[in-house]
Amino acid sequence: MAEQSRRDIVLVVDDSPDTLNFLTTALREAGIMVLVALDGDSALTIVERVTPDIILLDAVMPGADGFETCRKLKQIPNVAHIPVIFMTGLSNTEHVVKGFEAGGVDYVTKPLVIDELMARMRVHLANARIAQSARIALDAAGRYLVAVTRLGLLRWSTPQATQLLGLDIAQVAVSDEVGSFALAGEIAPWLQKAERGERQTDVGLTAQVGARSVKFSYLGKIGPDEYLLRLTEATAISDEDLLRQTLSITAREAEVLLWIARGKSNRNVAEILNISARTVDKHLEQIYTKLGIENRASATALVVKTLEMRR
Repeated sequence: MAEQSRRDIVLVVDDSPDTLNFLTTALREAGIMVLVALDGDSALTIVERVTPDIILLDAVMPGADGFETCRKLKQIPNVAHIPVIFMTGLSNTEHVVKGFEAGGVDYVTKPLVIDELMARMRVHLANARIAQSARIALDAAGRYLVAVTRLGLLRWSTPQATQLLGLDIAQVAVSDEVGSFALAGEIAPWLQKAERGERQTDVGLTAQVGARSVKFSYLGKIGPDEYLLRLTEATAISDEDLLRQTLSITAREAEVLLWIARGKSNRNVAEILNISARTVDKHLEQIYTKLGIENRASATALVVKTLEMRR
């Protein structure tokens, strides 16, 4: 008999017994495991022990309301990425915007329509899994990447970027922690100018982080308010020097090898380096012998592998 797939876990936070009974019955009938909290404090206690897949959160509750509760949830690293759907009878624009600003991904109005709610949950669960898988893959690949909002606030960071920026690993999931290293004020206007068509993202942004000079390069917009940036140290070793040191070749051989890997012909390389084509041929012969390779394809693969070591 095939192993049963893992059941989704939903945390429902609401102080209304009628709403809780209605949702608990409907969700359990759909094969979903339900956790229940009557207020924000109880929800925070539950997520310390169990990580849900999605959270349904009442906007209006006694004590800490749903908006404040959501902000607190987003400050907990292991649940910061969990999608939160607000449930509210407050359907005016002001409250909808407030819910998104607090970290919610969607809202549904009361009285609840269960089919609509289930459809929204499925979409957000699928998106959350895709995003989480992508982040895990990027973490494993050793990339120096961060995702920020239009205001320069940190959404997430790979471990490598976290270390480069000198962040507290336990707090990188907190959406406003980017301000702790004083870069939000520089990143935000850079992104906003780019949105106005001033092409700021083409040249990157260089900022000082402690004793390091870090360059942010724009990779693209990956969500409604999420921008992916790549980090490099502005003072990092050049590609040529990395090849020379790693492969034990001369500076000129490193230059030739790098241009070959970039798809240039021997004649192109000769023109770029202002040497003869015959000299390029000789350098390639020496490179092939030193590195134990036979052709340009092998040389290109070796260059890519070597440069990837520091990405």
